Order: sequence, then C-alpha cells, then structure tokens
Amino acid sequence: MTARWLNRFGPLLALVLVYAFFALLNSRIATFTAVETIIQQTVIVGIAAIGMTLVIISGGIDLSAGSIIAFGSVVVALCMESLGFSPPWAALAGILAGFLWGIGNGILITRFRLVPFIVTLGTLLVVRGFAKGLSGSMPIDVGHTWLSDILASLPAHQKWLLFPPGGWMMILLALLVSALLKYTPLGRHVYAVGSNEQTARLCGVAVERVKVVVYGLAGAFSGLAGLMLMSYQEQGDPTGAVGLELDVIAAVVIGGGSLSGGEGSVFGSLIGAVIMTVIRTGCQLNGWPAWVTQIVTGAVIVVAVAVDRIRHRRSI
Repeated sequence: MTARWLNRFGPLLALVLVYAFFALLNSRIATFTAVETIIQQTVIVGIAAIGMTLVIISGGIDLSAGSIIAFGSVVVALCMESLGFSPPWAALAGILAGFLWGIGNGILITRFRLVPFIVTLGTLLVVRGFAKGLSGSMPIDVGHTWLSDILASLPAHQKWLLFPPGGWMMILLALLVSALLKYTPLGRHVYAVGSNEQTARLCGVAVERVKVVVYGLAGAFSGLAGLMLMSYQEQGDPTGAVGLELDVIAAVVIGGGSLSGGEGSVFGSLIGAVIMTVIRTGCQLNGWPAWVTQIVTGAVIVVAVAVDRIRHRRSI
C-alpha cells in the first residue's frame, strides 16, 4: 500500500519538499510573481515532456526533441516574416513540421528496425542542421504579435488568470493526453508495447503503428514547444533549445516515468518539469552559481533513476 501510494504521489511530494526547502531559504520564491515566472519557464519543457511521456511509456526515447523545438520556432518565424502567413497558420505550420519529423523518426525505427537512441541521435543533428539552413544560422525576428502574449507576463488587469495562457494550454493538453492514455485503445496499446512488446504483438496490437503514432505525437508536441519558444523570445532561433531534450527526458524520469517502458504519467512529467524549474529559480534567488544548479539538478535526476531501479527490483 505504501509503495503504491509513493508511486502515485511521490513526484508531488518531492515538489512540495523542494519548494518548501527553497521557500525557507528565500521567501521570494513564494510570491505571486515568482510562481508566475516558474510556470512561464516550465511551459516549453512541460509541453515537450507530454509527448516524451508517450515515447518513454512505449519503451522508446527521443533525443531529437530539442532540435525539433528549435526547428519549430524557425518555421513559425519564417512563415510569418518571409512567407506572409498569418500567426494562426504559421503556428500550425510549426506544429506540423514537428509532427512530420516525429513521423520520420517512427518510420526509421519501425521499418528499418533501428534502435531509437541511435535514430534520434542522428535526427538531432539533421533537424538542427535544417533549422540553421532555413534561417541562415541567424535568429529570425518577428516582432510583437498576439503570439507573443502566450507566454508574456500577465498585465495587472489579467492577474486573475494566475499565469499566462501558455500555462493553461499546457494543463489542458495534459488533461487530454491523460484521458487518451487512460480511456482509449491507443493509450492501452502504448502501455502494452512498453511493458512487453512481444506479448503486445501476440495479443494483436499493431506495434509498429503505435510507435509511429507515438513518435509523431511527440514531434507535434515538440513543434508546439517551438511555438512557445518563439513566443517567449519573439524570434525563431536555430541555436535555441540546445540540450533541452535532456531536460525533457529528465522531467519524465523525475515524474515517475521508467526508461524501461510501461510506466509513466503525463501529470507526473509536468511535476518533474516544475521541480527542475523550482530548483533553477531557487538557486538563482539565493545567488548560487550556475554550477551549483547543475549539480543539484543532476543529483535529483540520479536519485529519480535510482528510485526507479529499486522499485523494479522489488517488483521482480
């Protein structure tokens, strides 16, 4: 009973403890402005982590997420500045671009039976190269549009929203994907494939199709995260989000996702993303150097992986 309770609420308990620790050190982290900033800075990683959760539950990995985020931001900016697209169509183009890269990952993994780690390590470089090629290796400024307001700090008359629209969008998407995992055949198949691929195939699950769909959705969420990056910076940045795939994967692991597959939850991943942002914000508010932040974050990730391994040994 205790183990089941910890599996379900462990990430939330970890968030409360980490937040309380930094609140005791510096009460500014408990202010409305600090909370708004934490959510604001979590959205990009959080949205990409929703898609990564699907991939990791299915037993895969996607190292190209950071590059797809940068590519998505470039596509949105390029469509608005050079092609004259209106903001909604430019946003859809960025999401579609991410989706197509994800589908490409899925096809390479399933059709050619390649290892996901190697495939996505390769596409990490390929996608980043295309992003730099499309933009001439330079950021594409778009100026202020209504897309910029998605992650902008709330004006005084909108403080009742608590945090920017992008934060609410992240929560809504998390609810939708959680419902997909829990109540649809696709969700059950994703867990089945991650738990035991051979058994799932014997039970009639179209394993290859599930994987392609999962990687496609992960790409789409990374493309949407690219839109959020463009909104935050007001430019498409081909060199942005470097290494962000590690934060995205770490958020899923800290949130209870298992790198062995078959386990994970969307809201656990979001909590993991918030934990990392709280650590980063808390260290900054206390004036700690960047290397301390990296050590603390890395230690949290190692502990999360160790807990996952211990949990699996006990279940054998």
